[in-house]
Amino acid sequence: MTMSLSTRVSLPTGQTYTQPIGLFIDNRFVAGSGSTVNVVNPATEEFLLSFRGANEADVDKAVAAARAAFEGPWSEIAAAEPAIDTLDNGKAFSAALGEDLEESYQVFKYYGGAADKISGDTIETSPAKLAYVLREPLGVCGQIIPWNYPFMMLAWKAAPALACGNTVVLKPAEQTPLSALYFGKLIQEAGLPPGVLNILPSLGVEAGKPLSEHMDVDKIAFTGSTDTGRAIMRSAATNLKNITLECGGKSPSLVFADAELDQAVKWTHMGIMSNQGEFVRRFVARAESQKIGDPFSEENTGGAIVSKAQYDKILDYIEQGKQGGATLLTGGVRRGSKGYFIEPTVFTDTSENMAIVRDEIFGPVVTISQFKTEEEAINKANNTSYGLAAAIFTEKLDRAHIVARKLQAGMVWINSSQDSHYGIPFGGYKSSGIGRELGKYALDSYTQPKAVHVNLGLKM
Repeated sequence: MTMSLSTRVSLPTGQTYTQPIGLFIDNRFVAGSGSTVNVVNPATEEFLLSFRGANEADVDKAVAAARAAFEGPWSEIAAAEPAIDTLDNGKAFSAALGEDLEESYQVFKYYGGAADKISGDTIETSPAKLAYVLREPLGVCGQIIPWNYPFMMLAWKAAPALACGNTVVLKPAEQTPLSALYFGKLIQEAGLPPGVLNILPSLGVEAGKPLSEHMDVDKIAFTGSTDTGRAIMRSAATNLKNITLECGGKSPSLVFADAELDQAVKWTHMGIMSNQGEFVRRFVARAESQKIGDPFSEENTGGAIVSKAQYDKILDYIEQGKQGGATLLTGGVRRGSKGYFIEPTVFTDTSENMAIVRDEIFGPVVTISQFKTEEEAINKANNTSYGLAAAIFTEKLDRAHIVARKLQAGMVWINSSQDSHYGIPFGGYKSSGIGRELGKYALDSYTQPKAVHVNLGLKM
């Protein structure tokens, strides 16, 4: 099917490609009716392209297409590109290619293989009854994804939903819509039936809220901030939609005195940690050695902040830390004169009530504090409204398992950090969300059980 909307985009590598724009509804690219979505390269601050995003009327059209596809043959079927993300997200090309794209491929492969393995149960009760449980798709699933992993988050949500026989209306982040739209082109080429997967880039309130409130949407899956997650819960109450929320986090890493420091430094460089002494010096040295700059350069491992708004928010948190009395060991300033780059930033001498300790900053800012006892470490780690993840670094396996059980987090790593896997559940406690993604747990989130009772001769 011929695309109606596209533009040529030049990459910093000198290559060009055809980028679909607009909305993807019922297997066609169409013009949106909402506000203009402006896409900027955060590494250069240069304007890339713009198009009209979705509004409530477009949401209605996409949901109707998804409903028609679901009510048609789709749910009854027998079950048997990284440079784009670098362009509008700003992350290092090596990470987008070697990590995000590889995981996205594995996620689609995993759930492609799971599609014919979703089964119910037969439950023994008495000779007079046959009871069995069917696992059925939910219906039309609205999915709202963030800007930090644009295509990987699409894979995490769309793959299990489709494997279970649902149809999807997906809203990518307004800052990073390009890879999701390009996926629409791949959907056309693959021959997916019309309406099965629809893509609605837009400003958040113009499509996200109507999608969450829509009476003909059966489920909302969201990844993003906790405040937005709360708003989506309120909107989803219109028809008591099934919801999965993966919200914010402030994930602690506990580095005990017996930890292998070199490994602890390497792993915790990807997260937030708690310890003291030589560890701090090594961590600062690693932070200062990180190469930040052009994400398309092979020598750089750190890219740009996704947008000017996020860039300003991070710098404001850094200023709050300075003004609040925390000690800035390194970073805290812009790197270069062009692009939204911030030096890796490390604070010590913090208190538990500081915003840089309490809030999710979503930037290259780490706070390091001390603890003396195992109990103190656990109390500090749990002293947060979040509960997404935590990490423990110690050579004492008994301590590792005991502390892991006491941490209020949906995921705990022992002697590593952030190395998730598509077969292992991902999600948090407390304000970090509801439900789980990945693995067989996501299949539970996109199906519902139906109990069937068969009377084999019981008389009244």
